[in-house]
Amino acid sequence: MDRRETASGRDLLNLAAQYRVAAVKLGETSSKPTDLPQRLLALHAIELYLDALLLTKGFGHDTSLQHNLGERAQIAVAVGLVLRKRTLAHLLTLSSSTEYLVVRYAPERTSTLSQVNRAMATLEEISRKVPKMVKSK
Repeated sequence: MDRRETASGRDLLNLAAQYRVAAVKLGETSSKPTDLPQRLLALHAIELYLDALLLTKGFGHDTSLQHNLGERAQIAVAVGLVLRKRTLAHLLTLSSSTEYLVVRYAPERTSTLSQVNRAMATLEEISRKVPKMVKSK
């Protein structure tokens, strides 16, 4: 059974918040030469925040989206999420550059990734705006 079919929007929101906290903490304490773990946590948190919003707005889990943050973001914007142009552009770029897959499976291609501080800024904006929409439902 898919976790999103049984989890509520608020459940996903709480899980997303935990991933966000973990990404922030890892960024503060990590002295590793790579930021891939922090980036993976941030990308997963963004996906969960967007899934929480879409679930709350009546969208079921669409497996065709896979890890496509750009598509999720476009749907979220269509249902009322207001994002800065730069944030939406970053989410679209994350998908077109398959950043999620590079982070998970191709660490040798890290030169193609966006800056980790950009990923964290995107996460921070999403984490401020999505909960307001989910809780108001």
